[in-house]
Amino acid sequence: MTFDLSIITANAGAIWNAFLVTIYTWLAGSVLGLMAGLLIAALMLFGGRPLQLLLRVFIELVRGTPFLVILFLVYYGGPSFGLRLGAMTAGVLCIAFYSSVYFAEIFRSGFAAVPRGQLEAGECLGLGRLQLLWRVQLPQMLVLILPAIFNMLTILCKETAVLSIITVPELTAVLTGIGTRTFTFIETLLVLCIAYLLLIEITSRAGRWLEHRVGIYLQR
Repeated sequence: MTFDLSIITANAGAIWNAFLVTIYTWLAGSVLGLMAGLLIAALMLFGGRPLQLLLRVFIELVRGTPFLVILFLVYYGGPSFGLRLGAMTAGVLCIAFYSSVYFAEIFRSGFAAVPRGQLEAGECLGLGRLQLLWRVQLPQMLVLILPAIFNMLTILCKETAVLSIITVPELTAVLTGIGTRTFTFIETLLVLCIAYLLLIEITSRAGRWLEHRVGIYLQR
């Protein structure tokens, strides 16, 4: 067996573009998922009982459905309902949809960790619900939920590989395609592993750094 990295260098441009596509779909989907998750958590916290029950059912349904199934439903099943999306758009939206319920649970646990007495003190000072959320709960819970958020981000980074199923030209699709054409599976899969390890290591280090900085800020 020979180990030939010339195949990698010959396709460096395509691999780099695929790397950028992976980063784009991952970050775009994660940011949208974070915003949707925060909204869901806020509605569960401040909404009425019927809305809370409805959101709880929604969360359990999405959590119980594999990401691949959601991807198939949106990309292949969507046209049956008039929803025609490009592969990359569908991928980003599916990552956002899938991650939103997990981020919602993370935010909900963070809200619950803030002592009730502090909320009552804020109410006595005349703060409304949104002011309590923004000025009292979010700053305190942020340092508590950062590890869980960054852990979820690493999971979503790896989930981008599934987007190759719907022809999104991300790392897994491009590198496995190169391996299939040139029969250099060891080389291409090694590069694929290194690329994902690099992304996850950077994310983990960024999470630890941000957690440390937020902790210092809150201690002032």
